[in-house]
Amino acid sequence: MAYRHSAARIDRDQELRERILESALLLVVEGGFAALTMTTLAERVGIATGSLYRHFRGKGELAAEVFARASQREVDAMAAALNLPGSEPARMAGALQQFAARAWQSRRLAFALIAEPVDPEVDERRLEFREAYAAHLSTVIEQGVQSGTFRTSSVAVSAACLVGAISEALVGPLSPQARAAREAGQPTQQLADVSAALVSFCLRALAAEESSL
Repeated sequence: MAYRHSAARIDRDQELRERILESALLLVVEGGFAALTMTTLAERVGIATGSLYRHFRGKGELAAEVFARASQREVDAMAAALNLPGSEPARMAGALQQFAARAWQSRRLAFALIAEPVDPEVDERRLEFREAYAAHLSTVIEQGVQSGTFRTSSVAVSAACLVGAISEALVGPLSPQARAAREAGQPTQQLADVSAALVSFCLRALAAEESSL
């Protein structure tokens, strides 16, 4: 007869796995994926390092799940903003402004999700989530094309370009170099300026009138 874990044991394992993931995410929030090591994480959770390998095959798998968890929250937030009432340009602008603001609230995490060098497993998930962002943007772009507020020869290509533009616009302000400049008291780009420029660029790329906001 095959051995079966009790329901209580399964619940304890699931609770521990959840604690591991939340602790791992906090490490990434504090110092990016470079700060996420199995030894540090085990100390943070209060377990032996070997115990982590009961739940994850290695750091790559763990980091990929942490990345997916954090990224899904951002995808969901963008999707919700894009689905708010209003014209397509207004909804697009609101989603972009919210995305930038959320990145500013947790700059280390945002940079880690967008551009930090990571394990191959995380890179794979990064591509998946770029497609998820593009899918939500495609929906509102298609609606804008139908209503006449957007113009594009390819909805899919335009959505992919916008995902790239959003990432590139934020990489610089979120980077370690920008953080060092801020800490040294040097002038750096401000959220309002970056957000306004990003909205303007994306709407112009879709041939939308900013007066339609």
